[in-house]
Amino acid sequence: MKLVFMGTPEFSVPAFEALLSGGHTVEAVVTQPDKPRGRGKEMQETPVKQAALAHKIPVLQPERVRGNEEFLEQLRKINPDVIVVIAFGQILPKEVLELPRYGCINIHASLLPKYRGAAPIQWVIIDGETETGITTMYMEEGLDTGDMLLKTAVPIAEDETGGSLHDKLAAAGGPLILETLRGLEAGTLKRTPQTGETCYAKILTKSLGKIDWSMDAVSIERLIRGLSPWPSAYGYLGKKTVKFWKAEVCDGEGMEPIKGGRPGTVAAVTKGRILIQTGKGFLAVKELQLEGKKRMDAGSFLRGYPLKAGDRMEG
Repeated sequence: MKLVFMGTPEFSVPAFEALLSGGHTVEAVVTQPDKPRGRGKEMQETPVKQAALAHKIPVLQPERVRGNEEFLEQLRKINPDVIVVIAFGQILPKEVLELPRYGCINIHASLLPKYRGAAPIQWVIIDGETETGITTMYMEEGLDTGDMLLKTAVPIAEDETGGSLHDKLAAAGGPLILETLRGLEAGTLKRTPQTGETCYAKILTKSLGKIDWSMDAVSIERLIRGLSPWPSAYGYLGKKTVKFWKAEVCDGEGMEPIKGGRPGTVAAVTKGRILIQTGKGFLAVKELQLEGKKRMDAGSFLRGYPLKAGDRMEG
């Protein structure tokens, strides 16, 4: 097939590479404009742009897709059979959606209709789901509401993080889009409208990672995993920010909460973990990072910053 690929972050690259290796002709790649990043504010190309240039494929970077007649005319000249979209970052107008012969096909990182929206990878972990996956779907003007085509399920491990699940789902997108395009060409795919239970995976913000220690330990542990590596879960030790990278739920058998201690109180300190009192149960912190320091295990942290029972982690 002759196609246009739309995507921006690292998550999109495996699907792009799969399309090339699958024998499809990518006439152009559409990605977000370069942006200044880092302390030096140097302009940085998107991962998809870097991959496209490596394959000598033309790159289009419109500031806005909607109402952009110049961009629309570029697409008309290409006249693609299909436009494949994965984590592009802009909503496509009707004129673009209706342009390709086989439509615009989106690769979405959840088992739709659940977890529509910007951050399904992280929210399935935060919410305690045991399974997620990839869905290919026709795009329409609503957000992730189009008819579904194919799905592939991916189990969520007990120690899954946002980062590890990101990599699993990115790898699963390539084979599924190839299967989807084969079915489109053959006319064998069934369109399935999205019905039943749904939910929205809202965009991630840094403030989401601020730990409320009055929550139960299970929910806090899932928050830590879901927001790793970004934006990360955090609290405060004195005036310094502490990021939490790895923790376990501890039922506190044989332990009593610190007398007068509120959630966030350090209940016990051992060689390899810091036990923190929560709204329900205890959280055994195993890896953390003090502001200005490297990520380290609890034992190394305690050697440089000795904590004791009764100290507090603020949220």
